[in-house]
Amino acid sequence: MFDLHTHSIFSDGELVPSEIARRLSAVGNEGFAITDHADFSNISFVLSNLLKLREIEFEIEFLVGVEITHVPPRLIGKAVELAWKEGAEIVIVHGETISEPVAEGTNSNALDEEINILAHPGLISEKDAEKAKENGIFLEISARRGHCFANGHVARIAEKISCELVINTDMHTPADIINSETARKILLGAGIKSADKVLENNERLFRKLRNR
Repeated sequence: MFDLHTHSIFSDGELVPSEIARRLSAVGNEGFAITDHADFSNISFVLSNLLKLREIEFEIEFLVGVEITHVPPRLIGKAVELAWKEGAEIVIVHGETISEPVAEGTNSNALDEEINILAHPGLISEKDAEKAKENGIFLEISARRGHCFANGHVARIAEKISCELVINTDMHTPADIINSETARKILLGAGIKSADKVLENNERLFRKLRNR
């Protein structure tokens, strides 16, 4: 599995990056992205620290980036632009999960920007799913408690609109870590028949971004 949404001590995760790599490798994962929570106050801080990892080699491949989180919808574009400028290798946006009070309009505004993944998009509309499809942005099926509550809706909308999905953990603690077998079960539980295709999307996006 290639997990494209994890958090380290540089936001609200419990683990330093090297332990994330060790634990993911130990369960058979092949690659991951650290996407710490960020807004205008810490985008530079997060990325300047994570990019230090490029000086070492972990036992599995990795990307460094940010999850733009709870930024006012009208300012998401500026935050995304700053993240790319500061060296992000992957940029995702914290979508309108039903488990948090995310501002209405976050999904729509995020999907207008140069992002890779809209994380846990909650009760995403068909109109916004169309926008994701047109702009080549992946919608996330989440393994994380709370964010996963709308997985079935996201899966149905994605099937209807034919937009692409990925599955991620949104890992904050060791207990959040999963492998491909568990990911398949979560996808099947969400009503997705082509679980392997979604896992292939994770790898395809990872390879694309890693080789930029």
